[in-house]
Amino acid sequence: MAEVNFIEDCERLRDLAPIASARIQRHVFVCTGKSCSAADSAAVKDAFARELKMRGLQYGKVSKGCSPDGTVVLTECGSVGFCAIGAAVMIYPDGVWYAQVRAKDVPEIVEEHIVNGRVVERLALLRIPKPE
Repeated sequence: MAEVNFIEDCERLRDLAPIASARIQRHVFVCTGKSCSAADSAAVKDAFARELKMRGLQYGKVSKGCSPDGTVVLTECGSVGFCAIGAAVMIYPDGVWYAQVRAKDVPEIVEEHIVNGRVVERLALLRIPKPE
């Protein structure tokens, strides 16, 4: 395996990875593992992409329909730990894990949670840290 050169120049790192200096406020993880896929998690991920892009919230390249000024990163992942009750979605840094999410729920999650900062209680399974 080839040795990777360590880059010490922070400006060079920002040039290579512009997300490092972006105004990211939230990161949405959508599980697309085996069990969540059976619960149509691909449609959930696609619904998040559509809704976030439509609102100019998804960070990324303009050529991919995203915004370099977006404040939300959308990532698909293999598991968030409770796939048996998927589709599972986690939103960080808020530490909210949503369960049984369907594509039709996504506009509500984006509007209420991402835009207005209010958890969608009917879908929230877990919060870290838990409210006092």
